[in-house]
Amino acid sequence: MKIFPIFKLVLLVSCVTGSLFAQQNPRVISDFNADWRFILGNQTGASAKVYADKNWRSLNLPHDWSIEGKFSKDHPATVGGGALPGGTGWYRKTFTIPATAKGKYIAIDFDGVYRNSEVWINGHFLGKRPNGYIAFRYELSPYLVYGGKNTIAVKVDNSKQPNSRWYSGSGIYRDVKLITLNKTHVDQWGTFVTTPVVTAEQAQVKVQIKLSSSVKTTQQVTVKTQLFDQDKKLAGSSSKIIALNLNATLNDEINVKQPNLWSDVNPYLYTVQTQLLVKGIVVDQCTSSLGIRSFSFDADKGFVLNGKELKIRGVCNHHDLGALGAAFNVRAAERQLEMLKVMGCNGIRTSHNPPASALLDLCDKMGFIVMDEAFDLWAKKKNDFDYHLDWAKWHKKDLEDQILRDRNHASVFIWSIGNEIQEQWGTGADTAGRVIARALAGIVRKLDMTRPITTANNDVALYNNLIQSGATDIIGYNYNHDKWKDFHKTYPGKKLIATETTSALQTRGHYDMPSDSARIWPTAWDKPLLTGNADFSCSAYDNCYAPWGSSHEQTLKAFENDPVVSGMFVWTGFDYLGEPTPYVWPARSSYFGIIDIAGFPKDVYYLYQSVWTNKPVLHIFPHWNWKAGQTVDVWAYYSQADEVELYLSGKSLGKKTKQGRDMKVTWRVKYEAGEIKAVSRKNGATVLEQVIHTAGKAAKLMLVADRSKISADGKDLSFITVKVLDKEGNLVPDADQLIHFKIEGDATLEGVDNGSPISHESFKGKQHKAFNGLALAIVKAGKTASTIKLIATSEGLGRESITIDLESPNLK
Repeated sequence: MKIFPIFKLVLLVSCVTGSLFAQQNPRVISDFNADWRFILGNQTGASAKVYADKNWRSLNLPHDWSIEGKFSKDHPATVGGGALPGGTGWYRKTFTIPATAKGKYIAIDFDGVYRNSEVWINGHFLGKRPNGYIAFRYELSPYLVYGGKNTIAVKVDNSKQPNSRWYSGSGIYRDVKLITLNKTHVDQWGTFVTTPVVTAEQAQVKVQIKLSSSVKTTQQVTVKTQLFDQDKKLAGSSSKIIALNLNATLNDEINVKQPNLWSDVNPYLYTVQTQLLVKGIVVDQCTSSLGIRSFSFDADKGFVLNGKELKIRGVCNHHDLGALGAAFNVRAAERQLEMLKVMGCNGIRTSHNPPASALLDLCDKMGFIVMDEAFDLWAKKKNDFDYHLDWAKWHKKDLEDQILRDRNHASVFIWSIGNEIQEQWGTGADTAGRVIARALAGIVRKLDMTRPITTANNDVALYNNLIQSGATDIIGYNYNHDKWKDFHKTYPGKKLIATETTSALQTRGHYDMPSDSARIWPTAWDKPLLTGNADFSCSAYDNCYAPWGSSHEQTLKAFENDPVVSGMFVWTGFDYLGEPTPYVWPARSSYFGIIDIAGFPKDVYYLYQSVWTNKPVLHIFPHWNWKAGQTVDVWAYYSQADEVELYLSGKSLGKKTKQGRDMKVTWRVKYEAGEIKAVSRKNGATVLEQVIHTAGKAAKLMLVADRSKISADGKDLSFITVKVLDKEGNLVPDADQLIHFKIEGDATLEGVDNGSPISHESFKGKQHKAFNGLALAIVKAGKTASTIKLIATSEGLGRESITIDLESPNLK
């Protein structure tokens, strides 16, 4: 039996421009997202040196053209891919390089292009990259016009569909950067930092640096590494001299006394600064964040971080950002992570491919434990035009690049080399899954021995080829929560993580009674849904789930009371585009999220908050607009209290307290208009109160911004919730009025949404209906420090507005 070592790590993210000191940095990394031209459709000769693109659309990256399209059941992506169009698109950007840059190393970095990207510079073909989720670089230096104009062209081909089981988006949907370096520099992803020893008294920091040079003669290069704490105080340093001829790898070491350890509740980041000096002159410098922590996975105790047992309480998320589509935006991702943190979540699984680099930066800073996943399939297909067509040629390079890019992130704890892989199964001599699993694990370990490897298995039987390969360090269970308790009987001495759980189905604000009756939709994974609701809704009572899954409460009970399960990742944190289980068209997005696609929490959000946090929680539901005399089930999630008492229009309906392992209390109430009020108490003293009134006719709008001050950087966002209220200020629970939006000032309306999984309204329109009383407007800042106004109007509801201050970006 292989014993996997305790992991003790220091992590360093990729080199970025900057210094702790006011000095000129020879390394220049430029934001290359602005001022591109785009056209949808295959353009003959579009890569040639003569460009006729003046009629092309001007835009800034990141960009997803699919999200701008119309929903249709006839699109080749199908509803599983979000029912939005694919196609082929072209991007071009014309730019100048100063004559003084001749002799420099100049390259372009793409963090992700979906998919089949081909890139030209001044008509010279640089290469093709089929994988839509991987980061890659091309050197431009030999083909540039110095002191004149240059044109880069990118063809993106997402025409052959279906190629994904969820919404992929289309285009250059992640950041692009232009890199300018001296001939002698730290290579791309060329720094790797580990800490083989971490104690409260000291951390041993080992730094491996890969150097690159196009200078033809051997140089004496001084490599200086300095470590700074969050107060910019020097915490350790080292300096070495190396004779460099073309390429070399240097190993260095720094000892840190009394390190401040990174954790999910204390995501402390140091700064590592690496300088290369030739004849006393700094020729390259990169500055990176660094987290110091030790961790291990134990067969009996689960996950141990910095010597303490800790449950990984995580969620799975796809990469789309709701109304923004696949186009990555730092603030949109940060908002999602903030909501998950408040819920008590401390883990993210990047389902089912490498994420945006900036997402991992956020996880580093915010304290998330990340399972970084590589593939949704290997050589055997799941869709006709998916990655299986590129597997043989590209999987090794793609996996290597993922590990090199991500291995220094403090947040990354686990590598997943595959999700629900078809090669799990095989008959007779078909053991391809074992061979591939061992090969992939070998690729990972060659580049990073500091993290465990897993696969996410939906079949956890002994014959599973991936498990039987012995290639992984932790066995990943997708679902199968009823088998967790017998894990050590099935796999004695092994380690367990629940890579994917639950798959409960909910529509925000919709309730099917009786609430204690489960709806398993469909009845089996390979059967169509024969029942369901006429309005394509699922119950938000946590009584509806897929046949391979379970309710949220069932899963939580199994997880929280089993120390062997080191962590779990709920499917999913947020609803996402595509895969609208249990329905087909007109549904076009998922029902799995704890939070809907617009970012509005479903009721079950408060179940997690009551279990996963120490804050007092009291949440009662449903709304209080029903038919007279109707029997209504009232649920309450609560914490930090002994009991909850429910009142109907001032009359007590009794006190309830959770029994056994139950995570809620319920009442069955005969409806009458008025109000329901819940009071939670501890030792007789009131902890929290919540009141829900019967709402009258919709009368007005209310606008609430997640932030009233944002940066005037051309990228920052304010998410504005629109509530439809009655004249007394109560949310109208079934309101669906059409709301029109207008912006005054230097800002744009970047997206509109309402959380409905069946709405076919454009995310890029100037209007949107409310859904169950709520709608969302996403405002993107311009670049002028000023005050802007969002105005919302609706027939019969009047006009409401909100102001947002655009503040000058903080320059560091």
